Amino acid sequence: MSAEIVNLRQFRKQQARSEKEKQAEQNRISHGRTKAEKQLTKARNEKAEKALDQGRLEKDET
Repeated sequence: MSAEIVNLRQFRKQQARSEKEKQAEQNRISHGRTKAEKQLTKARNEKAEKALDQGRLEKDET
């Protein structure tokens, strides 16, 4: 019965990398948005601002 020999330092580093990747994936899900989503939001905001400006009444300063 021979067990597989492992380098503990390498094992710990691999485990740490795995944990960091899991954390990064969670951050991408909770904070990240795709480029298309960002562009859609920007376009909607610009359209809303334009509609607001079109309905604005201008005062005569005379």
